Amino acid sequence: MRIDKKEEAKIVDISFDIALLLKSIFALGEIIGGTAMFFLTPARVNTLLSWFRRSTMTGEKTGFFTHLIVHFSQNFTTNTQYILAVYLLSHGVIKLVTLALLWRKVLWAYPLSLLVFLGFIIYQINEYTQTHSIFMIFVTLVDLIMMILTILEYKNIRENNKKTF
Repeated sequence: MRIDKKEEAKIVDISFDIALLLKSIFALGEIIGGTAMFFLTPARVNTLLSWFRRSTMTGEKTGFFTHLIVHFSQNFTTNTQYILAVYLLSHGVIKLVTLALLWRKVLWAYPLSLLVFLGFIIYQINEYTQTHSIFMIFVTLVDLIMMILTILEYKNIRENNKKTF
């Protein structure tokens, strides 16, 4: 069964819209998280961790999530707080502005978004080489898929614009 050009363009358009929605939600989460980081001082993290330990650690075994929280709190300083806040806010705002332009189908935003996603990918690969975080691999793959969908959507829009003239 062969899909014609019109159906293929529709599939790309729907996939692109779904990816835009998911990336937009994630960007909003980064903005909210970055804002929250300004209020999450090391003292508050330790208070939260103490509460968390009392409520979840009834046995001797600790889970993966608990281990992550303990590790995070041991390395959480005021410097870390501000770096995370600025990183999350800037990353979220840049991504959200780029995605908003793509939602509006602004033609020049497509090549711009490819550059933005490429910059994020380079940063994420660099982070992965230092931290070996599986999360960095995951977000890099998501950004690669987003780049492919952006290229395909850009081609569809340009092709449709040629037909209307």
